[in-house]
Amino acid sequence: MAKSPKELIERMEKMVAAWKNIARNEKFGEMTWEEFEALAVPVRAKTALIAELDAQRTQAINDRDDALELFSQKAQLYINGVLASPQHGNDSSLYEASGYVRFSERKSGLTKKTSKATPTK
Repeated sequence: MAKSPKELIERMEKMVAAWKNIARNEKFGEMTWEEFEALAVPVRAKTALIAELDAQRTQAINDRDDALELFSQKAQLYINGVLASPQHGNDSSLYEASGYVRFSERKSGLTKKTSKATPTK
């Protein structure tokens, strides 16, 4: 099973630290510790960038939600104004164009249930 980026980064940090602390002056895989550690630098930079972008995304979502809440409050005032307007009201085209169902087009909601006799054999 493939490792997640988080697991791979943890493993990278362990390898860099182990090599540094135990055998810093030795070469492995035709590399010095400094060369190996330099390979980790872009990974750390991109990881930091991803964390920053995640924080910005979270902030943007929160800002959008706050703006939607304010809009929703003002939208309710708008609809109440349309409903109270003598020129428009709850049966107007403006009310319908705003996403609501005009009063004259609403169904009553009354349903008549028919009783169907169960067939007998």
